[in-house]
Amino acid sequence: MKHCVLILALLAPIALSGCVISVGGDEGNYSSDWEDREFNNRQHISKLQEDMSYESVVQKMGVADFNELHQKEDGVYRILFYRTQRTMDDGVTTKDECTPLVFKNGSLVGWGDSAYARI
Repeated sequence: MKHCVLILALLAPIALSGCVISVGGDEGNYSSDWEDREFNNRQHISKLQEDMSYESVVQKMGVADFNELHQKEDGVYRILFYRTQRTMDDGVTTKDECTPLVFKNGSLVGWGDSAYARI
C-alpha cells in the first residue's frame, strides 16, 4: 500500500503538469459584474411609477450609490443615485454614471437628469 501512495505522489506532478488551477475567484468576470448591476438598475428604473414611496423603491433597488437631501420651502427632497452607465474604465462610480431618483416628502416625483435639474 505504501508503494502505491509513493508512486502516486511521484506521478502526480507529471500528470498534473498540463492543468491550470484557478485560485482567487471570478477575477475574469469583473466586467460582467458592473454590467449586470447596471442592467439590473436600468430594469428596475424602467418599472418605476410616480408617487411610489421612498421605502418601496429602496426595497426594490437596494442601497444607492449616492444619496442627497435638500430642504426647500416647498418640501424635503431626497435624491438617490443608482449606477446605470459606465463612462470611464477606472473602477470608480461617479454621479455622471448614475441615474438620479427624486423624492419629494417621501414620494417619487421623477427620475433622470431633467428631474434632478428641477429641484
